Amino acid sequence: QVQLVESGGDLVQAGGSLRLSCAASGIIFSISSMAWYCQAPGKQRELVATITSSGTPTYADSVKGRFAISRDNARNTVYLQMDSLKAEDTGVYYCNTRQGLSRREYWGQGTQVTVSS
Repeated sequence: QVQLVESGGDLVQAGGSLRLSCAASGIIFSISSMAWYCQAPGKQRELVATITSSGTPTYADSVKGRFAISRDNARNTVYLQMDSLKAEDTGVYYCNTRQGLSRREYWGQGTQVTVSS
């Protein structure tokens, strides 16, 4: 079955950096687009960044120039490098992929990022 396992969340001061990882299994990772979402306290889950199978990234306006999404197909892993973190980046970060003709969504369990101001 499809499994997405996130790691790397932590408590960090504003201006600091973190790198999140998401290890995928049960999918053909090299042909899969991947995404990171964030759910801030009391808010809906929001798209942060995506990366296509060929490595083309897209970003939410709020993180452009600060975050970078990348992938390592040999390790079946997608990363989110987060720099110049702000208090408003606080939330649970989820890895996401859509699979098959039905575009069924799969989610990881999430990893907590807390940015103190």
